[in-house]
Amino acid sequence: MAPKKVDISPGVSVLAVLRHLNYKPWYALGEFVDNAVESFVKHREAIEESHGNRLKLRVNIDIDTATPARISIRDNAAGIFESEYGRAFRPAAIPPDRSGLAEFGMGMKSAACWFAPRWTVRTSALGEPIARTVHFDIAHIVHDNIGELDINEFPEKPEHHYTEIILENVFHIPVGRTIAKLKDHLTDIYRAFIRDGLLELHFNGEALTYREPGILRVPYFRNKEGPERIWRKEVAFDFGQGMSVHGFAALRATGSTTKAGFALFRRGRVIQGSGDEGYRPVHVFGHSNSYRYQRLFGELHLNGFEVSHTKDGFQWDENEQPFLELLREHLDSDDLPLLKQAENYRAREPVARLRTVARQAVSNTTQAMEQYLPETLPAVATAPPVETPEEELPQVSLLAGREFNIRFRDKDWLINVELTNDPSESQWVAISDMPETPSRPHRLALKVSMVHPFMVRFAQTDTEDVEGLLRVAAAIGLAEVLARDSGVRQAGTVRRNVNDILRNALSEP
Repeated sequence: MAPKKVDISPGVSVLAVLRHLNYKPWYALGEFVDNAVESFVKHREAIEESHGNRLKLRVNIDIDTATPARISIRDNAAGIFESEYGRAFRPAAIPPDRSGLAEFGMGMKSAACWFAPRWTVRTSALGEPIARTVHFDIAHIVHDNIGELDINEFPEKPEHHYTEIILENVFHIPVGRTIAKLKDHLTDIYRAFIRDGLLELHFNGEALTYREPGILRVPYFRNKEGPERIWRKEVAFDFGQGMSVHGFAALRATGSTTKAGFALFRRGRVIQGSGDEGYRPVHVFGHSNSYRYQRLFGELHLNGFEVSHTKDGFQWDENEQPFLELLREHLDSDDLPLLKQAENYRAREPVARLRTVARQAVSNTTQAMEQYLPETLPAVATAPPVETPEEELPQVSLLAGREFNIRFRDKDWLINVELTNDPSESQWVAISDMPETPSRPHRLALKVSMVHPFMVRFAQTDTEDVEGLLRVAAAIGLAEVLARDSGVRQAGTVRRNVNDILRNALSEP
């Protein structure tokens, strides 16, 4: 008796192209898990009738790195029914119901072809007394333009149901650190199904479990003696046209440059933001060395948004910026301002972390001093002392500035602080201290050059870095003025020396 056939035409030539998709291995493996979840959910009632409600979906992923490399993915979902074979094995055969995780008709085919030149599907459908096997040899199929494949059948108990996919001679064999990343990403992508008890996901025999991050529980930074607050809030807003977002946002109890960020879900599965690739747009998180970047995290479920066919990103069109505007507004609302708290709350770093940072800072700084101070100090030490300037500072290219008034020692002070980008300015910090007159208050001007080599090296685009050095510069200028008012002669000499040492020694790598 001739074996049954499954039609895989038209377009078998596309199978050879799938090897070149821009997949990451966790998204490729995710295609097989998606199919298992979709099958289990779709046929859950029938599965429970057969086994009771104690049965969980179990997916086993096993990777054998020995040559030739081999990957197997086995699940106990409902299996592939005989009536579904034409769609299951034919490229781009869109399923009639696209509301679940299997919506493009390409998942298993594209992921299998990306991983391996040869692969086999062995499956038994719930209630069917037959198990079936189909072999794919992509080079052979494409070369001979084969439109049908043999289905090998053998008896199986009707209550048995499973699908096993064997990938042979794997192109993209995960090894080393990629294995750890695979486990992290897969755990994150399917966290909702794992957490809800629907899915047991095993990788090389290890059960993957999702651990919830600890949430910050401290007072608001503006009221450190106030009540402790839990820094977590619900997020929900509607775009109209069937698009909406719901979920939560929170601050991590312990900051992390790799684990913070949002996970963006669709239909219960993470699309963006798994593992060490959290969704962290600059508009919300700032840059990578900001405190928000390390503490803010959450889970956001997006409804009505389209995704790429590899399910590794959303098709935002023109909607991402409005989404980010609304998200930022919700995150920093007055009831619980997460962004302000994340940016301004400071926890003492563990001693081990401080020791690492301190050692590196001391090493880098002393190397620069050892190399450049022997040439710099003689010129600085023999330069004539200077007084604090009383004349107006010249007008230069201004980046930002602000004036404010204070009352000090029964006198009115007008203080002007500016950041400039005049390339002809050689000083890091310049000041002008003009005593009060009958017609105007005491006037102090502080100017810091953003194009000074020291600022170019250490503080350009990150607000925290620029602000920190601006505050140090302001302290140097104010200390000089107070010293002068206390009778110290030629108080400007220290600031002049600071400027010269920074330019000629401490701006260097």
